Amino acid sequence: MAATVREKFSSQATPEVLTALRQIAEADGRQFQAVLDDALREYIDRRRNAQPRRHVVDAFADSLAEFDVLYRELAR
Repeated sequence: MAATVREKFSSQATPEVLTALRQIAEADGRQFQAVLDDALREYIDRRRNAQPRRHVVDAFADSLAEFDVLYRELAR
C-alpha cells in the first residue's frame, strides 16, 4: 500500500474549534491531522453536492402546506 502524500500548510482557527477537534481526535484514538483531514473532506463534499439540508426542505414543505392560499394571493 502506498503512503498518502501530505502537504504542510499554515492557518488559524478559533480556540474552540481547535479544542473540539483535539477532543474528537483523543476520544477516537486518532491523530489530530486525520480528524482535520476528515473535517475538510466533509466540508468539500457538502459544498460540491450543495443540496439543501433536510430540515430546511421539511420546513419549506410545511410552510407551503400551511400558507399555500396566501402565497398564491401574494403571487398575483
